[in-house]
Amino acid sequence: MSALAVKEFPARPRAVLFDWDHTLVDNWDAIRAALNFTLVSFGQQEWSVEETRARVKASLRDSFPLLFGERWEAARTVFLDHFAANHLEVLKPLPGAADLLEHLAGQGIYMGIVSNKRGPVLRLEVTHLGWDRYFGRIIGAEDAPEDKPSPIPVSMALEGSGIAPGADVWFVGDTSIDMECAHSARCMPVLVRDPVPDDPALTAFPPSWLAPHCGQLTDWLRNSA
Repeated sequence: MSALAVKEFPARPRAVLFDWDHTLVDNWDAIRAALNFTLVSFGQQEWSVEETRARVKASLRDSFPLLFGERWEAARTVFLDHFAANHLEVLKPLPGAADLLEHLAGQGIYMGIVSNKRGPVLRLEVTHLGWDRYFGRIIGAEDAPEDKPSPIPVSMALEGSGIAPGADVWFVGDTSIDMECAHSARCMPVLVRDPVPDDPALTAFPPSWLAPHCGQLTDWLRNSA
């Protein structure tokens, strides 16, 4: 896969829904540190940077029972306590993310977030960066009856906008679970990732559009105006 040419760019979206971590912001250091602290605390081996990036996709309530079995709720508490003590200090926007949000806002395009980070923590981070003004709704894990890749959080993120899920709603994310969510909700799946991982799930749920970074999306939007 490679970045698509501007001439192939789709129609201007009515709405853009974003994943959060590693789509708009970099918070890997805090996530990996908290996860490895939890793994070691429960007698497991630490994960490498590559393994963390490849495996961290699902929400805690979906992934921790598989990792920690009957002790998953205790493990979640350990993870969340460690993460809460460190995440804002290392949180930083990814290159081009702020410009992309500013451009979309200037065009009057509705924006929302659908993340598998827990809702209260997610909204704290968005507010910390001063980005809450951009988003109509910010939906995190456990805000909906089901988390990504369920389409339910997508519908929640669009509530009040007057816009229904469809091809004119882009779902922008960096993992196969984001693309699966987009397909499930019948939205336009847009993958922001470089390099693109060798993930079989991306074959099952392929992106319609691919960009190496947020700046490419901004360039596309400006050239399609």
